[in-house]
Amino acid sequence: MYYTIKVHNKSGGGTLVTGVDNIKDFFIMVGNYLGLSGPVDIILMIIDISIISFIVFKVIQLVRETRAMQLVKGILFIVIGLKVAQLIGLKTMAYLLEAAISLLGFTLIVIFQPELRRGLEKIGNSGFKNFILIDDDEKKLRTTASIEDIVKCCAHFSQEYIGALMVIERNTKIGDVINTGTQLDSLISYEILANIFTPNTPLHDGAVIIRDNKIKAAACYLPLTENSNLSHELGTRHRAALGITEVSDAISVVVSEESGKISYAHNGGLTRNLTPDTLRKALYRFLLDKNSNKKVRFWFRKVKADE
Repeated sequence: MYYTIKVHNKSGGGTLVTGVDNIKDFFIMVGNYLGLSGPVDIILMIIDISIISFIVFKVIQLVRETRAMQLVKGILFIVIGLKVAQLIGLKTMAYLLEAAISLLGFTLIVIFQPELRRGLEKIGNSGFKNFILIDDDEKKLRTTASIEDIVKCCAHFSQEYIGALMVIERNTKIGDVINTGTQLDSLISYEILANIFTPNTPLHDGAVIIRDNKIKAAACYLPLTENSNLSHELGTRHRAALGITEVSDAISVVVSEESGKISYAHNGGLTRNLTPDTLRKALYRFLLDKNSNKKVRFWFRKVKADE
């Protein structure tokens, strides 16, 4: 195979046409053009790009969902405007934008003072480990708050004999189930869950799907279990709760409308007659235990026919 590569010659302003006989020569030419003389240079370039990309990603994490994000967009708009002005020959506009960018260098510290302070505090409190895992603690806090809201709702539903079914997605994605319901993408709260499962409301029937500490959808249809050995007292909610855990690693929490009993299902097994405290412990173990994804410790009690 024969390739033709055109490379601009900066000294003469013309082009240098070089033939490449194979893929190996092509990569050698690209490496020479980039100033890469060997494998060590390639590895250093990859490390360099990775570090810069990681820093940019963490900076975006610091400023996202804050007013500073709008300032970043404004700065990018000025930079793009400068390049466009230079390309089409708007000298006055280019001069003004260059002056604005030079002033931004002195004002960035003032503009991003809250974000810089937050990042430096994280580094100072626990070193670079916390900066590298900047959202790990925040995710744990959100998960803990979500668990408490779910437990609070289940305790309320149990006392009032209100039926409820909540599915917490884990590693296996269940987007096909989410698409069967009403899309919400809402933060988890006791008030929202209580309103969803209030009897005779549009979203009461079906399951709530929770993904990444958000209510992704409500009134979703779940596959029913095909287990024929279940107690006849278990209704559609319990069979749906078991069904989704047979095809995924999700956790299903269900409250019986008839008995008010709280149960949870996982991996095709059902644990019933939970108190709010035992439900909380189970959710903490499944959602916060880092080793739960590697080695699942089963805590299922056999469902008796008279329960």
